[in-house]
Formats: sequence, structure tokens, C-alpha cells
Amino acid sequence: MRQPWRVAIVGGGITGLAAAVRLADRAPADTEITVYEQSGALGGKLRTGELAGGPVEFGAESFLMRDPAGGESAVLTLVRRLGLADEIVHPTVGQAALVVDGELRPVPGGTLVGVPGDLEKVAAVAKPAADADRDGGAPLLAGDADVSVGALVRSRLGDAVVDRLVDPMLGGVYAGRADDLSLAATMPALARAARVEHTLVGAVRAAQAAAPRAPGAPVFGTLAGGLSRLVDAAATASGATIRRNAAVRELTCTATGWRLTVGPTRDPDFVEADAVILAVPAHPAARLLAGVAGLAPGVAEAVGGLDYASVALVTVALPGPELPALSGFLVPATEGLTIKASTFFTTKWGHLARPDGLALVRASVGRYGEESTLQVTDDDLVATVLREVATVLGTALPAPVAAHVQRWGGALPQYTPGHLDRVADVRAAVRAAHPTLALAGAGYDGVGIPVCVRSGETAAEEIIEAREGSAA
Repeated sequence: MRQPWRVAIVGGGITGLAAAVRLADRAPADTEITVYEQSGALGGKLRTGELAGGPVEFGAESFLMRDPAGGESAVLTLVRRLGLADEIVHPTVGQAALVVDGELRPVPGGTLVGVPGDLEKVAAVAKPAADADRDGGAPLLAGDADVSVGALVRSRLGDAVVDRLVDPMLGGVYAGRADDLSLAATMPALARAARVEHTLVGAVRAAQAAAPRAPGAPVFGTLAGGLSRLVDAAATASGATIRRNAAVRELTCTATGWRLTVGPTRDPDFVEADAVILAVPAHPAARLLAGVAGLAPGVAEAVGGLDYASVALVTVALPGPELPALSGFLVPATEGLTIKASTFFTTKWGHLARPDGLALVRASVGRYGEESTLQVTDDDLVATVLREVATVLGTALPAPVAAHVQRWGGALPQYTPGHLDRVADVRAAVRAAHPTLALAGAGYDGVGIPVCVRSGETAAEEIIEAREGSAA
């Protein structure tokens, strides 16, 4: 009797769970799917908690509704697949601000992650250089070249646009610096347009036109009750066996497939599988790849070379504070503050408004290369956040009735120029040596829930294709 095909998914974040759901939908009905999660909780950076008696996100707070081409994002499609579409809610306040010279100024419209498509609209925040963005008679980028976002924008529009606008907006997403982050990896639509357009403003407009958004269409969404509902629903729908507190310590190829060494060194569990999806961050993935025979030299090292930024999310529950009608604010590094962003949760998300008048305010701390800011106690982080938010708002804040500090060590990948080519080379080498091994996750394909979902689904499709090929 033929044995069912066994797929092991290493990593129980949203990437691994999305892969499991896709396998359940597309693989043969008797496929056995097992998810190995080293911690006690699924979801990775999706974690809904409770503060002062109400729900709050201790990780990602929302997802994009559209994909880069203007269609439905991968996570929205997954939400529909899981029967949660009626639970989607959108921000009730969308206007955010930037801290500029110690004052709050509205984030200007018409930008692409801070890169302006209209220079006049950003002048109040960051005045472009006098001779900005002249047409040099050739595309901004040649061929498949990749540069840092900061290098391109500084060369076209000057330092102020980068430091006051682009850097804080990229920093809010990646906790990195515009001068270090790859244009192709973080802003692919702009990179494509820059290979055709002669000006940066023209490239921004072209990128925006390539993915038009209907007027009034919501950009972000979340789920009533929290994003952990997405995690739970995906785990259930996948039908996978979920093994928590099950660290995979070694991966070995065998004559018939794979052997996973799971659990503590003193009492390991050896598990056989026909295919494996590694949906873990780059460093643990590299450690597992290092033990895989047949891979081209340098593959594990290339994966392990990706660096990450660590952050802390500090949430406080404040009784009746005076908050502006904003979703929150971003802080340029040039302002000299420890916090890099703050969200007025109960203002931004109307469904979280509290009848008791408590307001939830969250701040993000930690930029790449500045880990020392996190090397303090939780109480010190809370005190810093309260002090700096009060300074920005220009008003005293009431003492919090509750506070929570969520530390995410090694949370956000840092994509340096050339990242996409390096990932393509790694995946090609893995596929050539072992078609039944796939890599997925933010370390390769980008941050954000939709990208992680798509990455997991793509890995699942690769495994299904490998199975069909072996059965032919």
C-alpha cells in the first residue's frame, strides 16, 4: 500500500501556516502536513494580547488590502478562504504626522513610501534641493542595477527629503535606514519604473499609475478581535498536525527524502518526511541548510548573511489623554528621539474605542544598528515612551493604568542592494540540488503579512510541483 506523502513545515508563523493551507487545498487529499513550531505559540509576529481588559496587537497590527499590481492582496484572499471576510475592519482615522523640528506636521500625500510624486506637496515637510530631479536624458537605473533607496533619492532630491520623509517611513516598516535598504527589494514598483523613467518624480507617478487605487478604497485592514484569529483559522483550515515547542535542530537528506531531528539534544525525535518547507528566519534556516548534503558551496552562508533589526513595541493604557485626531506619528532619526513611531490605537481603530475612556498608545523603539536603546529594563522603556510622546504632543500625559513591552529580537530583515539577486541564486541552487526543499518567509521576499502569505503559498506550490514531477 502506498504511503501518504509527508510534508514538514518548519516554522509556525503566518508564512508556514499559509503554506499549510495551500497544501491542504492543492496537494493530494492524503498528504500528511506537519508544522513544527519551536515556541509555544503559533503566528510569529502576529500576536493579539490584552491590556487593561481590552484586545491589543503586540505585533503586526494590520495588512495591506491590495497587492503591488493593484489586485487583491494575498492575505485578503486567504482571509476570504478562511471565512473571515466579514470580520475585516478598517482604520477610522488615516492621517498620520511626521515630527519635524520638534513639531507635528501632516504626512504629505502623493508619495510612494515617502518618495514624492509632487515636489510641492512635500515642501512643508522637506524642501527638495533647488536643482532637483532634472532630466538627464536616460533612465535612472540601468539594466538590472540595484541601489539603496537613500542613494537614489539623495542624488535626485537632496538630503532633506531622505532624512525627514523617506527614512522615517521606511524606518517605520523595516527599522532600517534608507541609505542601507535595497530599492528593488523594498520598493519594487519604483525600481521597475526607474529603469524606464528619466526623473524620480516621473518614476513615482509611473509606479502609482501602474497600480491605481479606487478613490476612497481602504489601504489597510485588520480583523475584529485581532489578527490571532487569522492564525487560529489558518491552523484549523490546514488540517495539519501542529507540534508546538518542537525545535527542529537538524535537517538531513536521505535516500527517500528527509530526516528532521526535533526536540532537545538529550531526547531527540527523528522524523521522516518526503518534502520540507523552511519557513523560519534566515539564521536558523542557514543552520539547518549547513547540514544538507549536495548544496552548492556558500548557500548556507549566503542565507545566514542576512541581518535583522530588533525592536520593542511599548503599549500604554492612558485614562483620558488629550490626543490629536491622528492615527499616529513617525519620528525621523535626525530628531534625536528614542522612539521611531507611535500609534494612537484607539483613535486609529474605531472598533477598539473604550467606553471607559482609556486610550491605547503604542510606540516602536529600535533602529538597525542601535540595539543599545533596547538594552534597558521594561520600566525604563515605558518611561522613555511616555516622556517622548508627551514632548512631541506638547502636553503632559496621565499616568498609565497598564503597560506592556513586547520585545521582538531579530524581527525585521535588512535588505541591502543586490538582495533579490542573492535570493534568486540561493533558491536556484536549493532547487537544483533538492526539489523537495523550499525556502519561504520575510527573510527572502519582504516584510508584511501579504508578502509572507504569498511566500508560503509559493513554497507550497513548488513542493506540489516537485511531487508531481517525481510521480510522472
